Amino acid sequence: MENQQKAIGLFDSGMGGLSVMREIRAFLPHEDLLFVADSGHVPYGPKSPEYVQQRSLAIARFLLEYDVKAIVIACNTATAAAAALLRSRFQVPIIGMEPAVKPAAAATRSGVVGVLATSGTLSSTRFAALLERFGSGITVVTQPAPGLVERVEAGDLTGPETRRLAEEYTAPLLAAGADTLVLGSTHFPHLRPLLSEMLGPDIQLIDTGAAVARHLRHVLEERQLLRQQTDEGLARFWTSGNPIEAQEIVSRLWLHPVQVEPLPEPYN
Repeated sequence: MENQQKAIGLFDSGMGGLSVMREIRAFLPHEDLLFVADSGHVPYGPKSPEYVQQRSLAIARFLLEYDVKAIVIACNTATAAAAALLRSRFQVPIIGMEPAVKPAAAATRSGVVGVLATSGTLSSTRFAALLERFGSGITVVTQPAPGLVERVEAGDLTGPETRRLAEEYTAPLLAAGADTLVLGSTHFPHLRPLLSEMLGPDIQLIDTGAAVARHLRHVLEERQLLRQQTDEGLARFWTSGNPIEAQEIVSRLWLHPVQVEPLPEPYN
């Protein structure tokens, strides 16, 4: 019973993982959630796997200071670089992300799936394995999207520069015949309204936030860790970046006004 009361920890390279946290809140409304935005080190995509592993270890240790019962790596790049390492070091369940190639393969009508992601995700062995498992029988076209994560981090979800980048990166995927686009970064679901308006109803947009939330619930049920109370869970937020700037943007992305605390030394 005591373990059921513990919170769930989440982290991302920045604020993109709030898209996953919103899905988790919808599926598990009674759980307490702790979120770390590593905005002082964003983006993870261009950085080395070793760098991402070091940051992931630091943040996981911070979350474990709060005795969390599970950790969600709400970041595709960090999952690819560090999920295996965290699972080897810590006893709590570690839930990761992966681009939604499997559901996209099932959904495509043209047989062409586009994947919009960071360079770190696309170059990872984990992504290569994903393509091998679920990419047979379809054509998968990948597109790194430098700069788009930073637009979301700045809270710019619809501005001219965000639109320009989104058009630049989706154009090759559409030209290749893709009718289904995988949003392969947790930042990109925040751009879903813009992308839907730009691309129209014939292009399907798929991400894995809801699937991760369902998987987390299953893991907690299996381990008898689901919180039994009926009150709404609490949410706390930290950032390794500027907490004053982060507060405005996190409040916008979380859809509620929140306080954002600075990630303390030595974790930041």
